[in-house]
Amino acid sequence: MEQETAKNINLSEEDGTFGTVKIADDVVAMIAALAAMEVDGVAAMNGSVANELLSKVGVKGLAKGVKVEISGKKVKVELAITMEYGFNIPATCQRVQTKVKNMVENMTGLAVTDVNIRIAGIQMAH
Repeated sequence: MEQETAKNINLSEEDGTFGTVKIADDVVAMIAALAAMEVDGVAAMNGSVANELLSKVGVKGLAKGVKVEISGKKVKVELAITMEYGFNIPATCQRVQTKVKNMVENMTGLAVTDVNIRIAGIQMAH
């Protein structure tokens, strides 16, 4: 079985700590990948998986185009995406950055400091 890397996030209130929540790096990567795929103009993650193949690869294959680096309660996200032909790259990337930042922060409580995007390719319409 694979060794799962996790970071600790403490949940607390004024009067004390409730416990610790461990979030695996892969979970943060998955959230980022799913958020990126929701943006119009993003065809695939990692430049190698076409949209129609996602169901065959499974959701776990999505996170392969994502690298996360968690330090304390801060996270840096790096994405490799394939764009759909005809979309404005800077505008689409800005929407991806905003979507990923919001989703990761809302779901994990971590502060996203960077969302770096590498365009791995362009997918032509069939």
